[in-house]
Amino acid sequence: MSTDELTALAARVGAQLKAQGMMLAAAESCTGGWVAQALTAIAGSSDWFERGFVTYSDAAKREMLGVSAATLAAHGAVSEHTASEMATGALARSRAQVALSITGIAGPGGGSPQKPVGMVCFAWAGSQGVLAARTQHFDGDRESVRRQSVLFALQGVLELLGGVPRS
Repeated sequence: MSTDELTALAARVGAQLKAQGMMLAAAESCTGGWVAQALTAIAGSSDWFERGFVTYSDAAKREMLGVSAATLAAHGAVSEHTASEMATGALARSRAQVALSITGIAGPGGGSPQKPVGMVCFAWAGSQGVLAARTQHFDGDRESVRRQSVLFALQGVLELLGGVPRS
């Protein structure tokens, strides 16, 4: 997907959020703020993007988002459990009604047989808690894995907005 296509997707996310009177928070690890950058590139994004958290380290996930040390010890930073706690933590620490989270292994190193390079975990949360958590396996180099992660997370927001009640 090109930069123009990413911009168009971010604009669609923004239009849906604005139409529903909702704000979004993003909790990012392996994407390093790329979701926040894509969303804030859209003029008027302050109407629907509330804040972003870049929590690259385990300590940041604990301190900024309230991810439990027990979750990190039992499941690791790259897990749907951690992604879920990141999303709910972003909601609890913001004024947003919807949150997304991304945590994964972008490479080229850091992978293992159980958690290979390209494995990325996502979660989306609303006022009623975690709406969905998914794991994807992306191919390509570090930038490609990160770009695919941003796209998947934003597409997930669009998919889920239809089922998120306004609070």
